[in-house]
Amino acid sequence: MAQAVLVPVMRAPIFQIDAFTAERFRGNPAAVMPLPDFPDDETMRAIAAENNLAETAFLVADGEAWKLRWFTPEVEVPLCGHATLASAWVVFNRLKPGSDRVDFDTRSGRLTVTRDGDWLTMDFPVRSFAPVATPPALTAALGRAPAQVLDGHNYLAVFDTAADVRGLTPDYRALAELDRMGVVVTGPGDQGYDCVSRYFAPKAGIDEDPVTGSAHCAIAPYWSARTGKREIRAFQASRRGGEILCRMNGDRVDLKGKCAFYMEGHVEI
Repeated sequence: MAQAVLVPVMRAPIFQIDAFTAERFRGNPAAVMPLPDFPDDETMRAIAAENNLAETAFLVADGEAWKLRWFTPEVEVPLCGHATLASAWVVFNRLKPGSDRVDFDTRSGRLTVTRDGDWLTMDFPVRSFAPVATPPALTAALGRAPAQVLDGHNYLAVFDTAADVRGLTPDYRALAELDRMGVVVTGPGDQGYDCVSRYFAPKAGIDEDPVTGSAHCAIAPYWSARTGKREIRAFQASRRGGEILCRMNGDRVDLKGKCAFYMEGHVEI
């Protein structure tokens, strides 16, 4: 009879936080996992796929700062807003209660989050973009021609009205065939907001992301330049929906939001 092989098991904490909202079941849910060190990449991808959320954030303490990495169910991403906000909430409320600043070292450099009551403010880099001719495949995938398209890390498709943005029913499989990781769509705001947006990234395993902080690194500077406002009140018009308050600071943008706690527990890896 073959002897059983004992596989080492690590028990690790996990939190699930709804980011960019003060209401549970709205905003964008993220899993946050503080660990003594990063597992190998394949294990982190498997954990993110098991969690089946837009992002799982992995946190490792590094002196007074934290190393931070983000994984979708398919890939590691270089920048993620909502999972950074959720990670900061976990640090402020579970790992270092009473603190009001946290520094994360990431693939996008050092990201700082500060706390003022229930509001958390992230200091993020601006993403550059430039106008391009509208790719026919993009129009076909969105089902409607945008008024303007800009190219950067993602396509940024600008529409004339908030209703145009809210009413899109894109072909996700066609979007996954485009030559960019995702597509941000945006238009003038309604209901008291300066702009509305949505974000589609089926190539990364996310058909529609509920609220995308990193997308506002391009959305905020676009609407700031267009409106002349330094502060932009933005709403991401997904089914869950979420609010981001944006403030331009040169080549940086402050992204401000709230979080709602949902769950904490442990997993075995």
